[in-house]
This record gives sequence, structure tokens and C-alpha cells, in this order.
Amino acid sequence: MDPLLIGIDLGTGSSKGVLTDAQGRVVATAVRPRPRSMSLPRPGWAEVDPEGVWWADVVSIAAELTAAAEGAPIAAVCVSGVGPCLVLCDEQDTPVRPAILYGIDMRATAEIAELTGRYGAEQVLDRTGTPLTTQAVGPKAEWVRRHEPQVWRDARRWYNSSSYVVRKLTGEYVLDHHTASQSVPLYDIEARDWHQPWYAEIMGHLPPPRLAWSAEIVGQVTRAAAEATGLPEGTPVCAGTVDAWAESVSVGVRRPGDLMLMYGSTMFFVQQLQGIARHPQLWNTVGVAEGQHCLAAGMATSGSLTSWVRDLVGEVPFETLVAEAARVPAGSDGLLLLPYFAGERTPIFDPDARGVIAGLTLRHGRGHLFRAVYEGIAFGIRQILELLDTSANPVRRLVAVGGGTQGGLWTRIVSDVTGREQEVPAVTIGASYGDALLAATGAGLVAPDTDWTRPGEIVRPDPAVRGTYDTLYAGYTSLYTDTRAQVHTLAALQGSTPA
Repeated sequence: MDPLLIGIDLGTGSSKGVLTDAQGRVVATAVRPRPRSMSLPRPGWAEVDPEGVWWADVVSIAAELTAAAEGAPIAAVCVSGVGPCLVLCDEQDTPVRPAILYGIDMRATAEIAELTGRYGAEQVLDRTGTPLTTQAVGPKAEWVRRHEPQVWRDARRWYNSSSYVVRKLTGEYVLDHHTASQSVPLYDIEARDWHQPWYAEIMGHLPPPRLAWSAEIVGQVTRAAAEATGLPEGTPVCAGTVDAWAESVSVGVRRPGDLMLMYGSTMFFVQQLQGIARHPQLWNTVGVAEGQHCLAAGMATSGSLTSWVRDLVGEVPFETLVAEAARVPAGSDGLLLLPYFAGERTPIFDPDARGVIAGLTLRHGRGHLFRAVYEGIAFGIRQILELLDTSANPVRRLVAVGGGTQGGLWTRIVSDVTGREQEVPAVTIGASYGDALLAATGAGLVAPDTDWTRPGEIVRPDPAVRGTYDTLYAGYTSLYTDTRAQVHTLAALQGSTPA
């Protein structure tokens, strides 16, 4: 029997797994929806129970996919997940607190300022390729040390979502280079290693994980993990990575000039580069393979905001809202929305930004509001693409992936607002499919540059609506500046800044 691969991705709203052969043919899939698993205990905080959510999902998905293999050998397993996160565990690898999530958790604003002042903004950018923002792991660790000293003393190791699962599967304490490069300011992007002076100052008694590339086999499934998951004992396990980078692998975004736009709970961008390109408003990272460099950006809300509208109007089916929004003309009859309902990451990095809806009248309905959400996010995408697309690193190809590409309206609006074509692959299974390809690479079944993508639709902009969107985009870029003082006052009343 031909060997099979298992890829598992731990997303924000669900976990997904796929079983494939070495040619990328899908044998089976598994999904575990968990829309309420993320905890928001205070404004600006976002947490997950690593054991009860991530590991439980892996146990369930691995068992289902292993059974679907019907005795065929499992050549390798690879796991990706949301990140960079901070998972602190004790000596027995029991989490000592819930995982602090990536840039949507904005609690460590004071620590970001403190570390930036300590090391210098230019020095941090030069050393790590990335400014200190809410995406960074270092300030989150500083926050725990300051606000939860007993938790910090009890911790013995730290993980990302995917590396926590690797530890549970194999007993290995390892982190992939890409996730490490997002763990600012702990990793030196040119040396491709931990920057020991800053690492020691911030992480203190917590030892650094061993570094590996994402497709690298880092261990084997232990007997205990085999009993829990059904995976055969000794099955090779890859290092894995952050979900967006696994997704970029899944759709062939591997060459300089390729850019993946991921329509998910948050909007995320991954651009492949010729080399290191530092930018104070973007994240520079290493890729999933040695020699790769990327620029990345992320918005704080996208799909989560469309869910908010649906809940607000009585949980109307998405299909109904999309159909109503499609009947509304471009520009939503003069409605303009800032999608900063959970603060914002790129490009303003303002945890105290808030959503603004301008131009409301009594004749606007829920279709107008839903379309204005799509358009507001599209304006944010346009703003970020203008930062990413430079003469040194031009964007030559834009690939759209994620659940938000289904139905077609959102992608059409984004192309109309940005003036850019988007490729939507025929099949976009997601990051778990990229994990399976990384597993095949690590197992030596395929070449490192293998691409399993099948071409699909090309979404082209409509020039007839460009003038309307150019006018609204000018208003979008000024609306934040014009309302910033007021929304910061409101954020303070909401208690956004932790005591």
C-alpha cells in the first residue's frame, strides 16, 4: 500500500485535518468546528485552552484520519496553527495559564513600549527585521512576568500552538524557524538563530527550543501519543509552522513576487521576497524553508466582523446577507466603515482603534451594512498592498484563499477596490493541505519545490466602479486620523488598557 500523509491545522474558529497520498490526492478530511473556543476575558485579550482545544482537536482528528487510512502506512505528520502564540507550561508540560494568542491579543502595549525603549526601535528592526507590535511574543512574556509572577515562576518551557502539539506527539522541545522569526525580539533574522542577549533578558529561566525548518522531521510519535491519537508509534513528525505559511505552501505561493491573501477570521498577507526587506509597518520573517524570506501583514478582523453583523441582525444565513449586499451598489449608498472592531494591526498598529460607521441614514438596511463591511476590509487590504508592492519587491501574482473566497462577492469587491487581479485556486483545502505537502517533503516522498495546486478562477476588477472606490478610499484613509482622539477616549471608557 502506498504511504499516506496527515496534515492538521489549528485555526481560530476550527481545526482541520487532511489525509493525502504523495501526489496530493485527498483520501479523507476531518473538521472540528469550535466557534466559541477563543476566550475574550477583557477587551484586547484573546486566549485559548491549549489542552482542551488544540490537543483535544489533534487527538480527535488524528484518530479519524488514521482510521480512514485503513492500514496504509502513515509516512509523516505535520501540524500548523495560529501564531505566534505564547503557551507556558510546567515541567510536566501542563499549561500554567491559557495560551496568549497572536496579534489580536493586545494586552502588552506597555511592554511593547518598554522593550522598544530598552533596545531601540532601529536596533530591533535591524536585528529581527520586524518592529515590536502586538504580534510579538517577547512583550507577551514580559506581561506575564510582570502581572502573573507566580505563573511565570511555575513555567519551565514555552511553545507556539504547533510546537506544543509537536511536544505532545514526540516529547521534543523544538520550534520552527519561521515561528521563531515571529517571536520578536528573540530571533536574529540574519543569523537565523536565537539572539542570546535579548532572549536571556526576556525569557529568563525558560530554555530556548531547538530550531528546525518546517518540513524537517524532528521526532516520532511516542507510545503515549499513539495510545491517545491512534497514530502508529514511531510515525515521523515534522516541525510544522504558523497556519498562514502552511496555507501559502498549499497554494504554491513559493516564488519571489507571489503574495497570498488569506480571507479568514482575520485577513492575512504573505509575500515571498528576493531577500530580507525591513519595513517599520510590516513583519519580515524567514519562510518555511531555508533561504526563503517573506513580508507579512495582518488585519485584526475580517471574517469575524461578518459574523458580528450576522449575529447582530438575528443570525440570518450568510447566503441571504451576501445576496442582499450584492444588490447594493458599489459604495453602499454612501456608507463607509472602519473595520477596527478589535483594534488594528497592520498598518496602524493601534490596539485602541475602534470601529467607525460613517454616513448612516434611515434608508440603509442590513444589506448596506454587510456590503460596507466587505468594502471597509477591502480598503484596508488596499492600504496594506500599497506598502507591500515596492520597486524592490513587486507583487506580481496575488492568490486568494480561505473561506471568504466562497460566493465570489467579497473577492470581487476586493479586486474592484484594489484594482488587482486575484487567482482563486480550484481547490483551497487550507493550511492542513500545506501541512500534508510539508510532511511529504520531510518524508522524502516529493521534491521541496513540489506544488499540488490546481488553477481556478481569475477575479478581475471592474473599471466602471473604480472612481467610486477611489473617492471612498480617500475618505477611508482620513477617517481614522479624523476620529482617532474620540475613539481612544471611548476605548479608555471600555477598559481596554489592562491595569
